[in-house]
Amino acid sequence: MTNPFRGQVIHLYKTLLYMGRDYPQGYTYFRQRLKAAFMKNKDVTDPEKIKKLLARGDFVIKEIEALYFLRKYRAMKKRYYEPDK
Repeated sequence: MTNPFRGQVIHLYKTLLYMGRDYPQGYTYFRQRLKAAFMKNKDVTDPEKIKKLLARGDFVIKEIEALYFLRKYRAMKKRYYEPDK
């Protein structure tokens, strides 16, 4: 029996892996942590639990995006505005 959420899980993993390229602590750190998180939950078969884990993954994506946008904003502000003294 195949898992109906398999495609969603793979898509989530690939999306997070792609987003990890610019992670502040480095890609290898991010990849190791991501793999460990997915391997920890590899034996979950309850559909409700899988839905909760997918929702948490989407939340993590939004948090990483916010981190990147904040970093870009700070860099742009530093570049174009004079520091307040």
